[in-house]
Amino acid sequence: MAAPGNKYFIQEKLNQTAPHHESFKALWETKWKQPCGMGVYPFMFGTTKDFQPVVDSIVAKGLKRPYDWDEYAQCFFPKAEELVAQAKAAEDEGNQEKASELYLRGSAIYRIARFPAPRSEKQWYAWTKGKEAAIKGLGLARFPMVQVDIPHVHAANGDGPVLPGFYHLPAQASDSHKVPLIIIFTGLDGYRTELAVWKDGWAQLGCAMLVVEIPGTGDNPGAPSDPLSPDRVWSSMFDWIAKQEGVDQSRIVNWGFSTGGYYSIRAAHTHADKLKGAVALGGGAHHMFDPKWLDAVDDLEYPFDLAHTLCHKFGYADEDFELFKKEARDKFSLLGTGVLDKPCTRLLLVNGTEDEIFPIDDYYLCLQHGNPKEARFVPGFKHMGEPESFAIVLRWIFKLLDISGNVGQFLSTIPFKPKY
Repeated sequence: MAAPGNKYFIQEKLNQTAPHHESFKALWETKWKQPCGMGVYPFMFGTTKDFQPVVDSIVAKGLKRPYDWDEYAQCFFPKAEELVAQAKAAEDEGNQEKASELYLRGSAIYRIARFPAPRSEKQWYAWTKGKEAAIKGLGLARFPMVQVDIPHVHAANGDGPVLPGFYHLPAQASDSHKVPLIIIFTGLDGYRTELAVWKDGWAQLGCAMLVVEIPGTGDNPGAPSDPLSPDRVWSSMFDWIAKQEGVDQSRIVNWGFSTGGYYSIRAAHTHADKLKGAVALGGGAHHMFDPKWLDAVDDLEYPFDLAHTLCHKFGYADEDFELFKKEARDKFSLLGTGVLDKPCTRLLLVNGTEDEIFPIDDYYLCLQHGNPKEARFVPGFKHMGEPESFAIVLRWIFKLLDISGNVGQFLSTIPFKPKY
């Protein structure tokens, strides 16, 4: 633990209940309204004018935990369908810019419908329709992204056959002009449909970008309950990358967001020879699976039921939550399974000291094992240390790849600003 007396760094906060858990109305008013207005996580490609009617309908129904996820998701469909229809009309008229924006705005509505993870029939429908809208919108964008279906050639033990990803390769990339590649591992609730928001910044710097989900989320084929499945999936991913002629194989960097940071720490050790460096932003490693931590986090910073969403993500049924708490640390800890003591590539650990999703204590633990690592903790900030952490990460990657990038200009591409 990071604090004396075998205590978490935020020990005194574990018995609190954040006000946004009172109801969806409280969630919107105390936590979500501001980022929606800014067009930032979890409202990438979203706008208040699209979401407000949906919010009003949910508030009128008085929805609160425990949520009926089908009832919740259904509230979003009329607005999402309206936006997608408008996008199709704009596309038919030849207005590619307008169509792209409206498809992406539709995908944003579908995203929050399936948030934090598809756990009901209608949430799965929202995920499917959100992907369709995102693929259309990203394909029509100034820097187009396309879906690639990466064969999972190392599949075993219940894995699926394909790793879908969203991929942007700069037009100038070729066998004679190779470009760096940024691989983004998405999180527990933010999938490739929204982490694609980082594309424009990297594209303007001439970098390729591949966005993939992590096991147990989105379309990742890795068996969720198998702690070794990510290693197999990433091996298949790197086999595919090795065949991409326009990618400089010596300048590949991985950046994992939130739960994806856990997988970036793992990949930095299991696939060290494939990566020039890795960044774990807001990830965990060991204490994230502590039973007493899991008992507390459903009431803390996360918008919904974090511990139960993690239970679902790691392949356990809702009724097996107690079993998940009992088994998870022994099965998935990067310390207990010996991963942290293996050699690793350059690894940057960044998080806010007050993180209530994954304890900062896990990063102290990482620094005490294996190769020396680099770290920056953002004092006084919660999960991922946003927004200060983004500049920290970008400067590190720019230096690692010898890129002359402007952090401010890059970050200006992230907030969504609707034109239509």
